[in-house]
Amino acid sequence: MSSSSYGAVLRAPGAARLFGAALIGRLSYGTVSLSLLLAVAATTGSYARAGWVMAVFSTVSVLLFPARAGLVDRHGARRVLPPMAAGYAVTLVGLAAATWRSGVPFPVLLALAAAAGVFAPPLGPVTRAQWSRLVTDPELRLRAYSLDTVAEELLYVTGPLLAGALAAVARPAVGLLLSAALVLGGTVALAVSVPREAARNNSAEEAASSSTKGLLSRARQPLAAAAGAGAGLGAFGLLAVVFAGRHGRDADVAWVEAALAAGSAVGGLALGAVNWRAAAGNRLTVLTAVLGAALALAALAPSLPVLAVIAAFAGLAVAPTLTTAYLLTDEIAPPEQRTRAGAWVNTAFNAGGSASTALVGLLTERLPLSVCLLLAAAPVLAALAAAPSWRRTTDTGRGVLTEG
Repeated sequence: MSSSSYGAVLRAPGAARLFGAALIGRLSYGTVSLSLLLAVAATTGSYARAGWVMAVFSTVSVLLFPARAGLVDRHGARRVLPPMAAGYAVTLVGLAAATWRSGVPFPVLLALAAAAGVFAPPLGPVTRAQWSRLVTDPELRLRAYSLDTVAEELLYVTGPLLAGALAAVARPAVGLLLSAALVLGGTVALAVSVPREAARNNSAEEAASSSTKGLLSRARQPLAAAAGAGAGLGAFGLLAVVFAGRHGRDADVAWVEAALAAGSAVGGLALGAVNWRAAAGNRLTVLTAVLGAALALAALAPSLPVLAVIAAFAGLAVAPTLTTAYLLTDEIAPPEQRTRAGAWVNTAFNAGGSASTALVGLLTERLPLSVCLLLAAAPVLAALAAAPSWRRTTDTGRGVLTEG
C-alpha cells in the first residue's frame, strides 16, 4: 500500500484511535433525529408537535454550533468536550424519560429539546481540526478529510436505519438512550485522544485579528459553497419526494436518496485517491459548478429511474465539494480558529438546507415541478460569485489567494 493511501492516513500516530472515537460519538447524531421524532410523536400522538420539538432542537444546535466550537478553540477539547457530552447525554436521557409514556406537558419536551441543542458537542469540527495536526502532508490531509466526510455521510445513512430498527422492536425512546450512550462514550474517547493544550489568552490585538467577522470574510468562498450546496440539496430532497409521489409512491424516493448517497461516497473516496495539482480554491469552484449543473439536469428527468441516475451523478460532487470546503477553510483559518471555522461550514450547510426546504415547500404549490427542480440549482450556482481570483505559484504549485 502506497504512502499516499487511505491506510497511510489511519497509520499516522493516534489517527486510528481518533477516527474510531469520532465515529462512535458522531453516530449519535445519525440516530438521535429519527429517535426523537418517533418518540415525541408516540407520546404526544402528533407529528406536528414532534416537528416542533425537532425544529427547536435543530435550530438551537445550529445557531450555537460556532459558539461551542469557539469554546473548544479557546479552552481545548479535553476541557470542553466531556462537560458538553455529559450535558447533552443527560438531556437525551431526560427526553427518553419524558417520552417513555404519555402525559408530560409539551413545553417540557420543548425545553429539553432546546437544552439538548445547547450542549450538542461539535465532534465533526474537532475531528477535522485534529486531522490538520496529525497529518502534515497536504496529500494525506486531503485523504484524511475525504475519508472523514464519506464516513460522516455513511453514519447519517446507517444511523436512521439503526434508530428505525430499535423503534420496531422497542420503544422509540430507547433510541434516545442509545444516542446518549454513543455521544458520551465517543466524545470522552475523542477528548482523551486529543493532545493536551494550554488555554489560550489572546491579547487584544490577536483577538481582533481572529474575530468572527475576519474569519467569515476570509472564508467567504467555502462558506458560500457549503451554504449553496446545503440549499440545493435541501430543496432537491423535498422535491424528490414530490417527484416520487407523482411518478409512483412516496416511498420510492428512497432509491433517489440511496443513489445520491452512493454517488457521494464514490466521489468522496475518488477525491482523496487523486493527486490534484489544482489549488483548493480552483477545485472548489469547479466542484460547485458541477454540483449545480447536475441538480439543474433534474428538471429534465422524465421518470424516477432517470432522476435516480441524475442524483447519483450529482452525488459524485457532494462529498468532494464539502471536503474541499472544509479543507480550504482549514487552510485559511489560523490554528487557534480551526474548530470554529469548521463549525461555520457546518452551520452554513445546515442553514442553507433549512431555508431552502421551507421556501421550496411554498414554491411547489405555485410553480411546475420542473421549474422548482431547476431553481434548486440556483443557490449552488450563485455560490460561484463568492469565488475569489486564484493564481498558481511557480515554486510549489499550490494556489495562492489574490484579491479581486
